[in-house]
Amino acid sequence: MNKTLLIIQREYLSRVKKKSFIVMTILTPVIFAAFYGIMIYFSIQGIKGTTNRIAVVSTNKTLTGQLKPSRSTSYVYVKSSLAEMKQRLKKTDYDYILYLPEFPLNAPSGIQLLGTKQAGLSLSSAISGDLENLIRNQKLEESGIAQQDLDKLNSDVSIDTKKIGEAGQEKDSSAGASTAIAYISGILMFMFILLYGIQVMRGVIEEKTNRIIEIMISSVKPFQLMMGKIIGIALVGLTQFVLWIAFTAVISTAVVKFYISKTTPDTTVTAASAEKRNENKLLKEAAEKSPVGNIQKSIANLDVTKIVSIFTFFFLGGYLFYSAFYAAIGAAVDNETETQQFMFPVMMPLLLGYSLSLSVVTNDPYGTMAFWLSIIPFTSPIAMMVRLPYGVPDWQLALSMGLLVIGFIGTVWVASRIYRVGILMYGKKTSLKEMIKWFTYKN
Repeated sequence: MNKTLLIIQREYLSRVKKKSFIVMTILTPVIFAAFYGIMIYFSIQGIKGTTNRIAVVSTNKTLTGQLKPSRSTSYVYVKSSLAEMKQRLKKTDYDYILYLPEFPLNAPSGIQLLGTKQAGLSLSSAISGDLENLIRNQKLEESGIAQQDLDKLNSDVSIDTKKIGEAGQEKDSSAGASTAIAYISGILMFMFILLYGIQVMRGVIEEKTNRIIEIMISSVKPFQLMMGKIIGIALVGLTQFVLWIAFTAVISTAVVKFYISKTTPDTTVTAASAEKRNENKLLKEAAEKSPVGNIQKSIANLDVTKIVSIFTFFFLGGYLFYSAFYAAIGAAVDNETETQQFMFPVMMPLLLGYSLSLSVVTNDPYGTMAFWLSIIPFTSPIAMMVRLPYGVPDWQLALSMGLLVIGFIGTVWVASRIYRVGILMYGKKTSLKEMIKWFTYKN
């Protein structure tokens, strides 16, 4: 046992002291925060500076109205002919030419959008929508129905989703937040298991290639060596994961406070001019109604502590389950080039769990397929994390955890029988048939 602890200590300290570990531990939360911050910013604010100036050449006398500008387009009706505008387009500040020929309102046709560059799908769809609104409004005017009368018929429906607990109490829930956390959890679980599992394999190959393994194997048993390496790298991954959570929490809090302070200036002015007793209330409501405030409110309804704790368990369980196979692969080959034929069968269940979880489980987290994916140890680390934000019965969670532990014990036993023989094999290209012989080999 003391020898195994020494190997664990060596594997752990040799990796956490590396500059690459320190740099990536600090940079990864910053990169993720910047990536999602940019996505949120542009989804809310829109991409500035992309307003397209469109010259409208119209020979249509049926349309009596004109297109109205929008956020991404501005329309300017010109008196020049289509041929003249084609010749002059490069010399003007117009981005495109919109040609409107004569057509009946019931069957618009012949409309063209011309430019020196290919128009994007979003621009084409926006112009089509503007034309549809223009034609619809004219039809309403001709039929004698006022637009404001039709607007009164439209109603915005908002549904508050709630879950009923076992005691009958109601709890707020958010499908959007649950789906987002499910996707993020599934992707991170897949990345972590694959990343740290491959580290185990590379570590074994490196020691085997350098013949260091021959010295180590004279003092410790192959099983102790394999377990020390697996657990040591597991602790490295756990350390990095905990630090990422801490750094991400600090960065996220700072970003949210900064965003709210920047997105509520007008409300602050209004609150300052209102009565003193309503000032705090107005500011609080403004922050809650902001996009970031809505995200915070959705996440607050979830048991984040439980999700993080269970994520940690399934990360360790899934890593230990697969890393035993990776250790066996590393022991069976002499270089990384030879690992490809063995890695694919090991990665297949992981890829299957990843792809099915993000498609089947998020669409029906309580279905039969989702249940079995979250129970079978080969796919449960990813599938269970995808299901968890939607709510999983305690007995299913306990069953999945128990089977994952049993599965880890089984994979370690299988891998150790291959590892003990393969670790000392050199200069011979290993096949799957040969590995089966090692598994059945008796001392």
